[in-house]
Amino acid sequence: MPTAAELPANRVGWKCDPDRAVLLVHDMQNHFVRAFPAGASPLTELIEGIRSLIARCRELGVPVVYSAQPGGQTPQQRGLQLDMWGAGVGSAEGDAAIVDDLAPLPGDTKLTKWRYNAFHRTELAGLLDAWGRDQLVVTGIYAHIGCLMTATDAFMRDIEAFLVADATADFSREEHDLALRYAAGRCARVVTVDEMLAELPRG
Repeated sequence: MPTAAELPANRVGWKCDPDRAVLLVHDMQNHFVRAFPAGASPLTELIEGIRSLIARCRELGVPVVYSAQPGGQTPQQRGLQLDMWGAGVGSAEGDAAIVDDLAPLPGDTKLTKWRYNAFHRTELAGLLDAWGRDQLVVTGIYAHIGCLMTATDAFMRDIEAFLVADATADFSREEHDLALRYAAGRCARVVTVDEMLAELPRG
């Protein structure tokens, strides 16, 4: 996991406001989490960081939204992702479920997601509009794929995106750093969990 001292310089100084923000937990499904060794870095920090942010957001009434791809997709549903990544999430029980440590609670929102970007063919944009919110805190996996694509799309929609460096993870540190550099320079403010918690203080 990158440390605060290793983060790229941000081009923007946006501050997260609990009255404007939505927390996105991106694709933290058993299928995708298996890319990481259990009980080791970066998975341990990833889950702990996301769990801390979920707890704080629930305390403050900040909406918590989960994205999750369905299991057992048909080739037509999978589209070009089939060529790039194969069949995707399996149909076995539990493959598509959010990891137990981060499981949604009543009051949270779960979106069925079909492509990298959590806005694409989902209700995410409509929910932010309905809630009167224009900030998106992005956590989850994988940093340089869906998390980055979602942050970029948020920027295109004039939604301030916050990519949480130590509450996202990737196949490699190189790919993780690539996502953070791109986001900090082009579409988001890159932050740490501690920075987010400081900007979302307990009431």
